[in-house]
Amino acid sequence: MIYRIEVENFYSVMESQILDLRARANLVKKDHLAPLFPDSPNTVPKVVAVFGANASGKTTVLRALSFVSWFVQHSFGGLPPVADHPQSGMGSQPCLRFFSDSAKEIPTRICIHFTAPEDLAASDGKKAIFCQYSYEIRFEAQLESPRNVLSESLRRWSGRSGKSIRVFERDKNGKIGDSKEFSLSGYKNVIDKVRSNASLISTLVQFNHKPSLQLQGWASRIFSNILTEKLVFTDEQAINLIHGSNPLLLSSLNDKLQRVDLGIKKMTIQSSPVGLSAFFEHEGLDRSVNIHHESHGTREFIRVYPFLFNALNTGGVAVIDELDQSLHPLLLEEIVRWFQSDRTNPHNAQLWMTSQSASLLESLKKEEIVFCEKNDAGRTKIYGLTDIKGVRTVANFRKEYLGGVYGAVPKIG
Repeated sequence: MIYRIEVENFYSVMESQILDLRARANLVKKDHLAPLFPDSPNTVPKVVAVFGANASGKTTVLRALSFVSWFVQHSFGGLPPVADHPQSGMGSQPCLRFFSDSAKEIPTRICIHFTAPEDLAASDGKKAIFCQYSYEIRFEAQLESPRNVLSESLRRWSGRSGKSIRVFERDKNGKIGDSKEFSLSGYKNVIDKVRSNASLISTLVQFNHKPSLQLQGWASRIFSNILTEKLVFTDEQAINLIHGSNPLLLSSLNDKLQRVDLGIKKMTIQSSPVGLSAFFEHEGLDRSVNIHHESHGTREFIRVYPFLFNALNTGGVAVIDELDQSLHPLLLEEIVRWFQSDRTNPHNAQLWMTSQSASLLESLKKEEIVFCEKNDAGRTKIYGLTDIKGVRTVANFRKEYLGGVYGAVPKIG
């Protein structure tokens, strides 16, 4: 689980912003919270919903998570495809700094705190002892892409001493310090192959370094529809993704579709001379309906559902920008409940999402609500509702948010 993020000089964030989601100890048994790992005294929300005015920096929060996932997994292979054409050629490095002269000398910094097995070389994660980690990456402040790494590090907290130990550390000159848990014995000839703009982890994965493979596996369980921009999938791309994924995905999707569009009995995927297509059986209709004739809301749900399913199925993290787009508010609340409930979320998956739907605030707890607010200098501030003093648990969050009590609302007039 991800329980803390730190972001500095990244897109609309200039000054260092820290979002710590760990809840106070007396909330341990609340349904919307989960322990960081078995027997951990700390809990964290399973849903993180980010609210704010248009262009306030909500998407930047999700970009930070998605960028780290991409960087750890894929940076060895080069730059990612451009956002609106996922199958196209290479685009640019998805890590921009704040666009001002004052940001020229400040490194871009992202630090993600998460839980993972203490023994990174273990092959059976289910039986592993878990602990807390922080992964930090710092880039030079140039605007041009790709940007070079100033430092990359992984630290681990073991026991209750409160002190962290180095797992590995890399400086701007490429010098790397390892540890017993991240031994580079036998990999010394690989070190000079680490490019200045790529991750050490992503590089070592190419040579089957077990701790790096474990970390790559953690990063691969972040399922996101945002990198530089929101990834726009066509119906055909979504169908191919569903068809080529876990066979349980289509079955689960059919189970959920009845909640999306009244009258749908079943979705099937069929081959045709031009590729795969999806058809829908409806109550009262004698013929199935092609996906292109379904409602926009149904098609949008089909595009986003694989991210939700994969997170819930693996105990991963679904990172969804504009989840409320084209979805009915009641359906949005239902999706949130999938993650809040132990019954539908037995692996403690997380949902990180941006939303403009103020009505959703009525279905969320204090610990699940995050705000983004941009000042007159264009700089984003990130804060949780729990960071605001005096907010009662029984408060009407929707009413108070729209009334401007918490900030992060548009200034009109």
